[in-house]
Amino acid sequence: MAGVSGTPYSMEGGHSSSSFSTVNEDTDRDMTGGFFASDQTKLDELVRMLDGNKDGQKLEAMKRIIGMIAKGRNVSSLFPAVVKNVVSKNAEIKKLVYVYLMRYAEEEQDLALLSISTFQKALKDPNQLIRASALRVLSSIRVSVIIPIVMLSLKECVTDMSAFVRKTVAHAIPKLYGYDPEQKDALIELIERLLSDKTTLVAGSAVTAFEEVCGERIDLIHKNYRKLCNLLVDVDEWGQLAIIQMLTRYARTQFLNPNADDQEVTEAKFYSSSESGSDDDDDEDDEEKKKKKEKEKKRVYIMDSDHRLLLQATKPLLQSRNPAVVLAVAQLYFHTAPTGEHSIVIRPLVRLLRGHSEIQSIVLTNIATVTSVKQGLFEPYLKSFYVANDPTHVKMLKLEIMTNLANETNISVILREFQTYVTSNDKEFVAATIQAIGRCASNLSDVTDSCLAGLMGLVSHRDETIVGESVVIIKTLLQMQPSEHRDLIVQMAKLTDKVQVPMAKASILWLIGEYSDRVPKIAPDVLRKMAKSFPSEEDVVKLQVLNLASKLCLTNPKQTKLLCHHVLNLAKYDTSYDIRDRARFLRTLLFPAEKSVLSKYAKKIFLVQKPAPVLESAYKERKHWQFGSLSHLINTSATGYQPLPDFPEEQPDPSVRNVEVELPWKADKKGKGKGKGKTPKTMTTSVLRGDPSRRNRTRTTTTTTT
Repeated sequence: MAGVSGTPYSMEGGHSSSSFSTVNEDTDRDMTGGFFASDQTKLDELVRMLDGNKDGQKLEAMKRIIGMIAKGRNVSSLFPAVVKNVVSKNAEIKKLVYVYLMRYAEEEQDLALLSISTFQKALKDPNQLIRASALRVLSSIRVSVIIPIVMLSLKECVTDMSAFVRKTVAHAIPKLYGYDPEQKDALIELIERLLSDKTTLVAGSAVTAFEEVCGERIDLIHKNYRKLCNLLVDVDEWGQLAIIQMLTRYARTQFLNPNADDQEVTEAKFYSSSESGSDDDDDEDDEEKKKKKEKEKKRVYIMDSDHRLLLQATKPLLQSRNPAVVLAVAQLYFHTAPTGEHSIVIRPLVRLLRGHSEIQSIVLTNIATVTSVKQGLFEPYLKSFYVANDPTHVKMLKLEIMTNLANETNISVILREFQTYVTSNDKEFVAATIQAIGRCASNLSDVTDSCLAGLMGLVSHRDETIVGESVVIIKTLLQMQPSEHRDLIVQMAKLTDKVQVPMAKASILWLIGEYSDRVPKIAPDVLRKMAKSFPSEEDVVKLQVLNLASKLCLTNPKQTKLLCHHVLNLAKYDTSYDIRDRARFLRTLLFPAEKSVLSKYAKKIFLVQKPAPVLESAYKERKHWQFGSLSHLINTSATGYQPLPDFPEEQPDPSVRNVEVELPWKADKKGKGKGKGKTPKTMTTSVLRGDPSRRNRTRTTTTTTT
């Protein structure tokens, strides 16, 4: 009981451990009635303790109330009794009252307004925690009447000596902007002040406020860009996330594409080779050739020093203990770094696979997208993606990555691994493994025959799901090389009676109809058998039976014309309107009542050669989403998602990031110009702090002058 009652209190941050050390199993027992007292009795007891004169009882009551909030209980009825103690001189009581008010100030706005003057006084309290808590509560009251008061409080606290209070100002700015968007201009001034803050505690919160209020005002970042890059390592983890996300967008708008020069250099080589191979009688003048050479020289990419600063500043964060920070740095490199430097983030991403399954799932989703576009990056770490005792969704992602990494050198190792996976008890995973084998066979022609042989062995499996998936994949592979695998088509035709999975049976019927010229004796017999069982088949099978009957009627009308009529009559009275519509269309096309122009082209319509299917990774289409984003994870645009901007075609002015710093010797010259013999304070302090010998000389000069 003691452990249970103590847990919620230990979760509260920002309070001293002594505040909650006395909370134990006597918390509920000491109240009148003990464990069996009603909730109303307990609340009445808390009100009595809050109305008392002893700080000890008030503190104990507030501990219990905060504990009840942590457990999810509704204690809003205690608001009048709690709000009276906001004027308490005890710092511990005041902090707990502020925690309570932050939770219920929005629900009890009228009563919270009565304490506005108290909050304003608390903003000048010597304790920085009290000042920050008062500002947090003040900004949590959603009443339009006090917006000017909140705005005035933010302007005062933005210059507070405590970095913790300034951080609270940054957190309050998005709240106020949500209440009243008309205050945007005034809030931007505060954000600009916070962005120039040199404290690491404020930097992350200031950038978060900037992103939520005025993310389009990229000009506010120019003069603070280098400072943010230098402070990035020392900022807290969640502040690092906000800064990295912002700097990624900044780099995409202010720097050139580091990977565009490869294509441009290739084009330059092409044109130069064509020029060297041309005849002497070219029409181009020498001046035009010089201009072309100058353009080619301009195409050579030179990375901006600030762009390099960003990459160097984020590289140490790849060793962060927070997986979100590592993933954020990885997406920064993938979206803004040269291709040759992408390998830097590979090992840290693989290291994250040792974490929990939830972290593995997100990291593997991003790796699957990368491997679908660039295979070579993760190939040295192939063994890291072997399936172990993982959840099904993690197994699927690892299987996808292994399939993407398959090439001529490692395909034998991957296929041996797949053979082990086929024997798994997880049927969904086995079906995905069969699909992966099919993809490997379609992408690598050297292993197509061996993969087909292995899949044909799975056709005799006892599980219908495995048999059905194998048949579907075999049908796809046979489409690529039908002339070389006639025997396999015959074996597939013999499976028509055995296979019970609708999709697998439909695949066999499609295969027989498509290549009926290779099995002219078997195809009519298969149609005869399917006509008998037509009423009891699934819709997907019925559609393929109609397809088979139509193709055989065109290629072998002597044997199958009557069968085709019979099948069309069966479909005419089917319960599914899809089947009835398909039968009506086919009858009009094959057996027109009048001369029809379309019926003349029936053979070209049905017997046209179909292109072989291309088996690609389903994660390839996710490459246009920003890596690490929610939209990338769910493969659809999430609320608030903003696509990354394209790189500019021309280099923006880099001088906007230069910050003018007034040097001491320049200030000295200005001081001499204004008044003879007067030394400015800044120059004097800098000299005195720099060299002790100069300090003595300065004293002597001052004495002589006096």
